[in-house]
Amino acid sequence: MLAGSHIGFVGVSFAFGLSLLAMVYTIGPISGCHINPAVTLGVLLAKEIGGRDAAAYMAAQIVGAVIGSACVLFIANGAASGYDAATAGLGANGYGAHSPGQYSLAAAFVAEIVLTMFLVLTVLGSTDIKAPVGFAGLAIGLVLTLIHLVGIPITNTSVNPARSIGPAIFVGGWALQQLWLFILAPLIGAAIAAGVYGAIRIPAELISTPQAERALASEQAERGKRR
Repeated sequence: MLAGSHIGFVGVSFAFGLSLLAMVYTIGPISGCHINPAVTLGVLLAKEIGGRDAAAYMAAQIVGAVIGSACVLFIANGAASGYDAATAGLGANGYGAHSPGQYSLAAAFVAEIVLTMFLVLTVLGSTDIKAPVGFAGLAIGLVLTLIHLVGIPITNTSVNPARSIGPAIFVGGWALQQLWLFILAPLIGAAIAAGVYGAIRIPAELISTPQAERALASEQAERGKRR
C-alpha cells in the first residue's frame, strides 16, 4: 500500500512475515497470537482451544483488521495526490481482472486453500507441545513470507479472512463481491491442515524420551484444565 512501489513484492512479503514473527513473540504469551480466523479455526479443530474463545478471537481479528485498514487509508490520504480506495484498491484481495496476474477464480481458490493449509500446518506443528521451545515465531514468520512470495501475483495473498475483510469494506464494489472466496478458501485450508496434522501427529505417550515424558505430563495437565 504505502511502500510497495519502492520495495516490490519481495519487500512486501518480508514485511508481512517479519510483522507476524514479531507478533508471535509479543502477544503469543498473551493469546497465542491469534490474528487470523483461519489459524483460530485450525487450532479449534485441533482441540487446542474452546468454541467460545475461538469466536471471541475471530471477532477481535475482524475489528482489528477494519481499524488497521482505516489507519492505512488515513495515511495514504495524506499524500499530495490523495488516495481513492475504490480506484486504487487498498491492497484488497481479488481474482480475475482484480488479480495482480489476472489469475482465474479457480486458480485463486485453490491457491488460497493450499497456501492457508501450509500456514496453519506450520502453526500447529511449531507450537505443538513437543516442538522445540522458542522457535515457533521463526517458522511461522518465514512460512508467511514464503506464502506471500508465491501468492501476491495470484490474489495479493489473503490466507486470512480478517485481512481481506478490512480493506474490502473501504473499497466496496468488486472487493465485497469477491470477498466470499477469501473467507471460504482460507477456512477450508485451515480445516484440511487440522485434519492432516491430526493424522500425522505422534501422540506424546508413544514417544519414550525424557522430553516426551515432560510433554505428556504437560499435555495431560492442559487437558485437565480444559475439562
